[in-house]
Amino acid sequence: MATKIRLQRHGKKGKPFYYIVVADARAPRDGRFIERIGSYNPNTNPATIDINFDKTFEWVNNGAQPTDTCRAILSYKGVLYKKHLQGGVTKGALTQEQADEKFTAWLDQKDGKITGKKSNLASAKDEARKAALIAEAKKKEDKAAAIAAKNTPPAEEAAEEAPATEEGAATEESAESAE
Repeated sequence: MATKIRLQRHGKKGKPFYYIVVADARAPRDGRFIERIGSYNPNTNPATIDINFDKTFEWVNNGAQPTDTCRAILSYKGVLYKKHLQGGVTKGALTQEQADEKFTAWLDQKDGKITGKKSNLASAKDEARKAALIAEAKKKEDKAAAIAAKNTPPAEEAAEEAPATEEGAATEESAESAE
């Protein structure tokens, strides 16, 4: 029986979520499967991948063929690299200790890259939030200045209104003295 490691789609329209399963090659995509070995969520940044490393490694060693997308996922998680190193051990090119050492060094480097990407995304998000707050404060100040300019009369009109009120007061006084 030919076995495949492939994705089984779940989730709603536009929000996919996948199970990573081992299935008979003849079974439908979302149909019967032999074993579920993990999950893959492409909606997050970076994508969330949870796999049972030991079971996946066992299936790959037993001849299960991953699909193209699953091959990329397994490569990303290091399953295929560990299989490569195990091939070197069986041929005698490496000892088991050397292979384990190389694999742990690779895992540490990969974790560093993932952590760096997450921190860059978080800092970019904070910078965008700060820029939005600054832009909002400037817009609010501009709007307040425009309202203040609209409500205060211009200096020339204020100067013309002041003598007019003085003349009006003088005419009222002259009218009172005439009586």
